[in-house]
Amino acid sequence: MSIIEIFFWACLLLVFYTYLGYGVVLYALVSLKRLVQGRRPVPDEHAPDAAWPEVSLVVAAYNEEGWIADKIRNHLELDYPTGKLHHVVITDGSNDRTADIARSFGGVEVHHSPERKGKIAAVHRVMPLIKTPIVVFTDANTLLNHEAIRRIVRHYRDPQVGAVAGEKRVHMSESDAAHAAGEGIYWKYESLLKHLDSELYSVVGAAGELFSIRRELYQPVPEDTVIEDFVMTLTIARGGHRVVYEPEAYAVEGPSASVPEELKRKIRIAAGGLQAISRLADLLNPFRYGVLSFQYVSHRVLRWTLTPVALLALLLVNLLLLRTETAHFLPASFYRLVLAAQALFYTLAIIGYVLERRHLKIKAFFIPYYFFVMNYAVFAGFWRNLRGKQTVLWEKAERQS
Repeated sequence: MSIIEIFFWACLLLVFYTYLGYGVVLYALVSLKRLVQGRRPVPDEHAPDAAWPEVSLVVAAYNEEGWIADKIRNHLELDYPTGKLHHVVITDGSNDRTADIARSFGGVEVHHSPERKGKIAAVHRVMPLIKTPIVVFTDANTLLNHEAIRRIVRHYRDPQVGAVAGEKRVHMSESDAAHAAGEGIYWKYESLLKHLDSELYSVVGAAGELFSIRRELYQPVPEDTVIEDFVMTLTIARGGHRVVYEPEAYAVEGPSASVPEELKRKIRIAAGGLQAISRLADLLNPFRYGVLSFQYVSHRVLRWTLTPVALLALLLVNLLLLRTETAHFLPASFYRLVLAAQALFYTLAIIGYVLERRHLKIKAFFIPYYFFVMNYAVFAGFWRNLRGKQTVLWEKAERQS
């Protein structure tokens, strides 16, 4: 094999492993673990009321007057022992009616600051005031299922559990089905990986839509941290505690109003992911963290670093490989087939972009377009970090109501 051909196969295998291969390997490892140890038992959620700890349910909001009333009503109707669920709303720099609306509800503790410093600063500001052993965080524009808190809190009966990640679900109406197809499929696959990660050992970072921590394990992260939920929970895992995934505790939100709106969010996450990798560099050491390092690199690090570069390099190397007279490890027809598949993918993504601009919704084109946007966001996030332009302040992506 030539150097060019070796590089081609390295890129191809890296892309395959990151997006599909890791899922296959993870499933095989979990299946083997089930054969040896059986399935991990799920704690009973029907314990007597006296057995449940007190919980603080925290919402950090910025200019959410259109959502906050429905959000609080949803929280007040959750199933949890009376008097043991404390509702906290933090408004960080909101200049609309968010704080006033929140204060109009009885039993809701509201902390308002006129200065806008970002979500993590808001969380740092309120955490010293929280005394409950369990803290649940959720976004202002999501609704929780009725049993969410019980299903999260039951896992804390295991002293090794330091955090619990809920599931994000994207609600799609029939009219959203094509436009949001990529986002919906992505989150379904992510949920499957998180479920398997959790059963193998630990989830590697939680999403801010719904997650919880033990109050005693809370460690303030730097206030310029972009994806604080990810860093906060991964820091707990790094400390030797497991982060468990609970798919039956979920937060529902609408899809992004458009793919460009989703791109805003993806760029921020990519920039934050690259920042987190540099700050949690010791987690890359498998001799120190074992399975956690394997999960972290396979599920997160590759997506935010090498794989988007490999995806681009694969196309260029494939073209170069077919232009050389080098003998091929496989027949040239195979490499032509791979090139044709790549050309088809990028053509579909471009068509998806054109349809997005023209407000036409055809699912077959939006899925490759969304995948392309995900990888483009990594390059954009890297560039934003390089220029020092990434901010911790909310960059809200508009969502379908």
